[in-house]
Amino acid sequence: QNLLRKDLLYRLSVFPIHLPPLRERAGDIDLLAQHFLSVHNRTTAAGDAAGVEKRLSDAALAVLRSYPWPGNVRELKNAIYRAY
Repeated sequence: QNLLRKDLLYRLSVFPIHLPPLRERAGDIDLLAQHFLSVHNRTTAAGDAAGVEKRLSDAALAVLRSYPWPGNVRELKNAIYRAY
């Protein structure tokens, strides 16, 4: 079953968007990691008996920045969720 109409695909391809890989956008890593952690804090706060929000230390952010992120943003998101 085709989920995307072919004519829609051709219409959308008129506007190509170049997005460099995460390893070339090191400045985005902190913001994305903080965002993913914030989302996870909100979604698990009800189940957390201590009610403590987790934060990323400067050392943790430095480690995240030093990794090449071959899996891009999805890999970063999964890493934050696993570390939580």
